[in-house]
Amino acid sequence: MYKFKTVAKIGIATAMALMPVLVLAQLPRPTSPYGGAGLTLADVQGLITTVARFLILISVVIAVIFIVWGGMMYMMAGDDAAKSGAAKSRIVNGIIGALVVLAVGLILQTLAGVVNWTAFFNV
Repeated sequence: MYKFKTVAKIGIATAMALMPVLVLAQLPRPTSPYGGAGLTLADVQGLITTVARFLILISVVIAVIFIVWGGMMYMMAGDDAAKSGAAKSRIVNGIIGALVVLAVGLILQTLAGVVNWTAFFNV
């Protein structure tokens, strides 16, 4: 038992003496499993801009389809007040949808200019 305690004390003392060496050891720099350059902020901004423009284009097309559909309904309504009211409502909703989508596009362009500092400072 006495021998075990002595060996344990020597082992602990040796470990404590070598601890600073282990702390200062430099780890190798990890390598990326993927080749090529990393993703930059400009790449992310380009991706967001592309997706936003695509969604705005699709939304404007849908709004135009609603306006045309409402126009066709209005022409086919004849003297029926309920059908003509529904057609007018569809046209107005299509116009409001187009305006909202275009306003979102304007807001996105303004935010992109502010983020890039090109809107006010031209840097």
